[in-house]
Amino acid sequence: MISFLRNKRQAKLNQIDTIHGGDLAATTEAEMGFLDHLEEFRWTLFKGFGSVIFFTVIAAFFKEWVIQNILLGPKKPDFISYRIFGIETTEFALQNRTVTGQFFADWGTVLAVGAIIGTPAFIYYLWKFIEPGLFPNEKSGLRFAAFFASFFFFLGLCFGYFVLTPLALQFFTAYSISPEITNQFDITKYFEMVTMWSFGVGILFELPVVIYFLAKMGIVNPGLLRRSRKYALIICLLLGAFFTPPDPISQIIVAAPLFLLYEAGIYVAVLVDRKKKKELDAALA
Repeated sequence: MISFLRNKRQAKLNQIDTIHGGDLAATTEAEMGFLDHLEEFRWTLFKGFGSVIFFTVIAAFFKEWVIQNILLGPKKPDFISYRIFGIETTEFALQNRTVTGQFFADWGTVLAVGAIIGTPAFIYYLWKFIEPGLFPNEKSGLRFAAFFASFFFFLGLCFGYFVLTPLALQFFTAYSISPEITNQFDITKYFEMVTMWSFGVGILFELPVVIYFLAKMGIVNPGLLRRSRKYALIICLLLGAFFTPPDPISQIIVAAPLFLLYEAGIYVAVLVDRKKKKELDAALA
């Protein structure tokens, strides 16, 4: 990465130097050496990880609120999703079956929340390190991708937490093979499943962003994506089956938005293809 940035910065200096007729020869002394870049990169990582540690410490003061209102939220009968969808809830109990279960659930929550909140700060410091080595069009492209990646991830996170998680919990709570067996979930497994259902769907909702980068690299194009619709539908159904309880309604609830995102990805690929053609026409003109 460091050698890449050095080459990029040198190319920018050479480009500017050519435009101004060589008047910027003195700016070459501003070109940082390898050790300077290494030191800058080290401090970037230090500030990035320092931010994560700082927010982890802050999260420790709010861990009780996070556990009671966020992680245990879908367990409560008055959870907002149950009221909106008119779902009659079946209450279930959580148990701790290991000596260290509650300890790791407690501090695992702190670490997870600190990492989630601190990641944007880490990305910001990393961006400030990379930015000087990028051309203006590259900067705008990365900003566009970062914005939409964040938007779709947050959209998927909300969908997974407010839609999928309550439906899945109620399905497994009501599922019984015998009246003599009661459902009492382990606290560690409960936290893991809530996290997987929420963040897993958030990652799946990154599909248009993935298609954007694949189209930029020339790996896919709108025609290929249109011809692959039926295969995409099958994959969406399989992913819906993997991330949901084994009932068709929950699978469709997840698969349908994924397929709509695939369709949105086709439109994104069309925009990328048009931009490439314009750039090619401008270069040949």
